[in-house]
Amino acid sequence: MLVDTYGRVATDLRVSLTDRCNLRCTYCMPEEGLQWLGKPELLTDEEIVRLVGIAVTRLGVTEVRFTGGEPLLRRGLVDLVRRCAALAPRPRLSLTTNGIGLARTAGALAEAGLDRVNVSLDTLRPEVFKTLTRRDRHQDVLDGLAAAHAAGLTPVKVNTVLMPGLNEDEAPELLAWALAEGYELRFIEQMPLDAQHGWTREGMITAGDVLASLRTRFRLSPEGDRERGSAPAERWLVDGGPGRVGVIGSVTRPFCAACDRTRLTADGQVRTCLFATEESDLRSALRSGADDEEIARRWRLAMWGKKAGSGLDDPAFLQPTRPMSAIGG
Repeated sequence: MLVDTYGRVATDLRVSLTDRCNLRCTYCMPEEGLQWLGKPELLTDEEIVRLVGIAVTRLGVTEVRFTGGEPLLRRGLVDLVRRCAALAPRPRLSLTTNGIGLARTAGALAEAGLDRVNVSLDTLRPEVFKTLTRRDRHQDVLDGLAAAHAAGLTPVKVNTVLMPGLNEDEAPELLAWALAEGYELRFIEQMPLDAQHGWTREGMITAGDVLASLRTRFRLSPEGDRERGSAPAERWLVDGGPGRVGVIGSVTRPFCAACDRTRLTADGQVRTCLFATEESDLRSALRSGADDEEIARRWRLAMWGKKAGSGLDDPAFLQPTRPMSAIGG
């Protein structure tokens, strides 16, 4: 298994399929975009399936999430899902997406074996969406969410980041909408993973701020006696349930002590943490003829060196060189 020196076991694999995106969210990248990876640098479909297969059959991974950039931009995504769903043992498969293009692909993805989706949506107001993403595609995201729900990609989770001066007042409105539509809403603290390196702790909306805002309209109670465990979200029942909401406080309420994730970038690098400053190269091993056991050995070695935490509370914390779009969520 993928065990580290603190006894944590990685069973959840995040696979970035591309660093490209068709939005330009202000908390992620500049308006002009970034320097994208060239095609020769990207893992091929065959390489992705092989690495996922090694993770599932040799390393104990049970959940695989495809991320980006925007994974719906990856040609052949449906076939990738189908091939990974055919692995034995079969991993649980999910997708994190901005929802643009999901309306036309949700059915095919579900048929191929995708289990569920997480869709990013930060606002219910089209004009705020346009300001945040620099694109006028709000309705496309709403249509994608509806298509995912209709295709059975449930629970459909909606990921929301609140930003000062833009959408910080929308938390109660977003929760009411999500409950009415049958989606599970999760608020995520803005993290220091923007390409512009403009993040500041003082300028972020915290998990505490979100909960205080929600409580102006709803009664929140912890979801039973459940331990949070490795789940990133603290989950709350809304007005006694069954509706619920999650809050991910990666900065102010971290869950590093129980983290069960390993990450693979679109160019074949293992990352032990979103905030890691080092990577381990599996692409070179693949392309130099290494067998599956050698690749598994390198992956185990990389995870053995995982640090105790993200280091966000360390005064000497340095933001990773790669932004979120190049790492994968």
